[in-house]
Amino acid sequence: MSQKAAARDLVKEGLLDAMDSLLVRFGYQKTTVDDLASEAGIGKGTIYLYFNSKEQVALSCIDRFHERLIARLNEIAEAQTSPKAKITEVLKVRVMARFDYCKNASSFDDMLAALHKELLCRRDRFHAEEVEVVEQILSKGAKSGELPICDARGVAEAMILATNSLMPYSRKGGQIGSCDAVEANVVKLSAVLIDGLAGLPQIGHATAGAK
Repeated sequence: MSQKAAARDLVKEGLLDAMDSLLVRFGYQKTTVDDLASEAGIGKGTIYLYFNSKEQVALSCIDRFHERLIARLNEIAEAQTSPKAKITEVLKVRVMARFDYCKNASSFDDMLAALHKELLCRRDRFHAEEVEVVEQILSKGAKSGELPICDARGVAEAMILATNSLMPYSRKGGQIGSCDAVEANVVKLSAVLIDGLAGLPQIGHATAGAK
């Protein structure tokens, strides 16, 4: 990467960092492009060299968050732990990472209302990518004999759907609860989902897709 490209990346990352900070402090609606420029320590005009609008900056923050989350989930999937431990950790991290990102629940509700259509489209794509991580763990666990053979894709989708009920966007700001309470609920739900694998109808072979 050239020095010029590296410098551009630094400025862009700085803008995303600034927007993340402002979203927590002021919320999406109250944050202005002037605020963003001041927070990032650059001129207002410079922002438009990287983003067309405040909306694009906020959505890019969401995209960056998920890229980092998927990288973390893949690390968990490749760790030297049991498939059950991997599934529990993946489900816990996918919920708690979002819980941590939405520290200011009212500001998240604010952004969800303003960018509802765009965020819903991203949410479907993000969840599909998370399903793939869980599917791989289930498939590999079945091949190793550590987990029952099952429809890995279908079970992974069910696990993601079930834990979606604990996500910040599934609740009103005042209903999110404490971090410890949410994490405990994720772990309990994960245990129920994993234990339920033993009761699923057996199929003739492990679902393809394990690498």
